[in-house]
Amino acid sequence: WNSFVSSLISRGLTGVRLVTGDRCAGLVNTVSELLPQARYQRCMVHFMRNVLSKVSPRHTRWAGDALKAVFAMESRESALAKAEQVATEMEERKLREAAKCLREGIDETTTYLLKDYPVEHRRRIRTNNMIERLNREIRRRTRVVGAFPDGRSALMLITARIRYVTGNQWSTRRYLDMSRLHDTIQEAN
Repeated sequence: WNSFVSSLISRGLTGVRLVTGDRCAGLVNTVSELLPQARYQRCMVHFMRNVLSKVSPRHTRWAGDALKAVFAMESRESALAKAEQVATEMEERKLREAAKCLREGIDETTTYLLKDYPVEHRRRIRTNNMIERLNREIRRRTRVVGAFPDGRSALMLITARIRYVTGNQWSTRRYLDMSRLHDTIQEAN
């Protein structure tokens, strides 16, 4: 991650204010080291999966609904308060590991709710679904081939698919309206 982000910076990357990921230790360390002005947002979907993996099957539905209620909150303060209520109820249901996981990760999973980020962006910046979707598309295309003669041919297929997706599907839609981000910066100063 360090060399990847360093290469992006050397090619002109600036102004990064938020990095969303799945809690990969290398990425978190790189963000704090190379992008000190950026905050880290743990992917909400990955976090929910982590918590639910510590829940017994009998309580999975309840825990899933409770976690969704946490992330449905309008403010970070209310989300943190709701998370504490859910963690307490988890402990009452003898789901101590899930409660511990929730308490340890909720702070970095609700970064998107800070006032630094526009309300209109929240739905998109709370997860890393966009890159997950691209990875799924790459896996789908490479499975068809099965075995590649060498790494270069695999790289060529993957690169061609990424160019196609970014050139056709992503170029016709705006993922985030960055003018809203500018408004938020003005309000913060």
